[in-house]
Amino acid sequence: QVQLVESGGGLVQPGGSLRLSCTASSWTLRYWSFGWFRQAPGKEREGISCINSRDNSTYYYVDSVKGRFTISRDNAQNTVFLQMNNLMPEDTGIYYCATDLEEICPVRGTRDNYWGQGTQVTVSS
Repeated sequence: QVQLVESGGGLVQPGGSLRLSCTASSWTLRYWSFGWFRQAPGKEREGISCINSRDNSTYYYVDSVKGRFTISRDNAQNTVFLQMNNLMPEDTGIYYCATDLEEICPVRGTRDNYWGQGTQVTVSS
């Protein structure tokens, strides 16, 4: 049973922006750290970013997204976001959110039921 739902993906031109959302309808996200992952065509899934629950510290694991992507959370909306600016074709892929139900980063994706189904991001002119 999928516990998380991502949304916000789509087709965007290079240089454009998207904001991905990750939410749950039946439980509270505020206590846990969350990670965003992506899987590019023909490549393995990689961890992009993580946000703690204790102090909202953020981490970025892919050099190419630093300065362009921002992870955040709004506990009132029960949602974790990934703001993606200045998108490039190499950002194309399926983006997932996940949690290990731990308070601190990193998220390793160890709980199968705590991954979303993914949202497709395509950056192309």
